Amino acid sequence: QVQIVESGGGLVQPGGSLRLSCAASRIIFSGYVMGWYRQAPGKQRELVAHITSGGSTSYADSVKGRFTISRDNAKNAVYLQMNSLKAEDSAVYYCNTRFVYPPLPWGQGTQVTVSS
Repeated sequence: QVQIVESGGGLVQPGGSLRLSCAASRIIFSGYVMGWYRQAPGKQRELVAHITSGGSTSYADSVKGRFTISRDNAKNAVYLQMNSLKAEDSAVYYCNTRFVYPPLPWGQGTQVTVSS
């Protein structure tokens, strides 16, 4: 069974940085557009950024200029570099495919908490 594992979250002060990683078993990411999503308490899951197999990227307006999505197809991994973090970035972050229905089974996500 496909399993996605996100890691790298934690508690960080406003203005700080974190780098999230996403890896998977029994699926090869390289052929997919991959996305990072997040879900804050009481809110719907939202797309944060996506990256095509060729490396083209797209970002939600709320994170543009602060977050960078990247991928390493050789390592079958996707990353999200998050800089200048704000309290409103606090959420559980997930990675999954984009433009694929149904999506892959969702992983457990990684918690990001931005607080002083």
